[in-house]
Amino acid sequence: MKHVLLFGAGKSATVLIDYLLANAPRQKWHITVADNDLMLIKSKIGKSYYATAAAIDVKDPSVRQPLVKETDLVISLLPPALHITVARDCLQFGKNLLTASYVDPEIRQLEKEIEAAGLLFMYEMGLDPGIDHMSAMKLIQSIEKKGGQISCFRSYCGGLISPESNDNPWQYKISWNARNIVLAGSSGAIYREKGKVKEVPYEHLFDQSKTIQVPGLGKLAWYPNRDSLNYTDIYNLSNIPTFMRATLRYPDFCEGWNAIVKLGLTNDKEKQQTDKLTYAGWTTRHISADPNLSAEENVAQFLGVSSKSKLIRQLKFLGILNGDLINLGEQTDAGVLQHVLEARLRMEPSDKDMIVMLHEIEFERRNMSTKLSSYMIVQGEDNLRTAMAKTVGLPLGILAKLVLSGQVSLTGLQIPIMPEIYNPVLRELEEFDIRFEESFD
Repeated sequence: MKHVLLFGAGKSATVLIDYLLANAPRQKWHITVADNDLMLIKSKIGKSYYATAAAIDVKDPSVRQPLVKETDLVISLLPPALHITVARDCLQFGKNLLTASYVDPEIRQLEKEIEAAGLLFMYEMGLDPGIDHMSAMKLIQSIEKKGGQISCFRSYCGGLISPESNDNPWQYKISWNARNIVLAGSSGAIYREKGKVKEVPYEHLFDQSKTIQVPGLGKLAWYPNRDSLNYTDIYNLSNIPTFMRATLRYPDFCEGWNAIVKLGLTNDKEKQQTDKLTYAGWTTRHISADPNLSAEENVAQFLGVSSKSKLIRQLKFLGILNGDLINLGEQTDAGVLQHVLEARLRMEPSDKDMIVMLHEIEFERRNMSTKLSSYMIVQGEDNLRTAMAKTVGLPLGILAKLVLSGQVSLTGLQIPIMPEIYNPVLRELEEFDIRFEESFD
């Protein structure tokens, strides 16, 4: 019997665990789910004969390493900073590793050792990054195989609330790690537009958001995502004039988040004592507040809007303009904001989320210019089996099956850009209604 070790039982793990357990009888698997929250693990695995709960402190090598040593494959859905710890264990004990997180500088330093050990460390095997790479590379390689010359590549992806559950002024609810939402875009963005490299600092990232039309949904806002240029060589598009990867949101979210950034509420460096600090005091602490004005009026004045504007309604909805004490001990601004979002933008049990992905590729073939649009919309079932959990978890589960059944011979530190990975994974994803529709202009 093969053993799969999954680190992390959070929001993104639900559908992955379902998939692994559903395949366990036929594949002869046993799954160990490791997390610090025993009740959370049990809520995901139920009473399955094919699963074991391991309630551990993942930072403790005395309990973590024996689990890695005894397994055949490791999947990590831990916070990104902890992946390197698990990766070093996998290298030490000769285990393949799959994760949905970005390749980072620390894992890059182990690249030669991973290759020398003949192991597969597949990173960016989730949604974005993950399905974006696989679907994009399938399109790119198909176009080039037919002699097309690509001049423009744009890729957009967003985790959104489904229209029927879109009932707050932010047009957003949390379907994944709230900390990632708070820190999203904090490193700014770099991309190329018509031959010119564009660099957008964090403080201007959201005030430059533009809109794009998505079939069946109308206009969505987008902002450029991280360093798009990191992927030009990987996609074999290093010389094209326009290359950009972007995040999708409803327009109201980008406008509101721009105000949050301008108020300085996403800083994750300096801590402050919050036990005697009010939310209104916290929100206005980075601006020159007039003591004769209310928090609403001060913030409105700072943002250059009316105190009855949509932006102020959004901030009031979060409860960050009232006189309640924060009472979270020592916290960074980002920590306070995360607490606020988890309380005010949580998904209710019946809420449904939605994933939207769109690729736009312009190319020339036989002296004819063509624009290809390929889009995917995935709906969640409820607040547990979300579209986010499906699109992050299922690619990992499908690849785990391929690896454990000996259908993958690939080794080294990789992301899923090769046909031997993306063809079978995308094909099986269609069985779960995760598919792309294409149109040509």
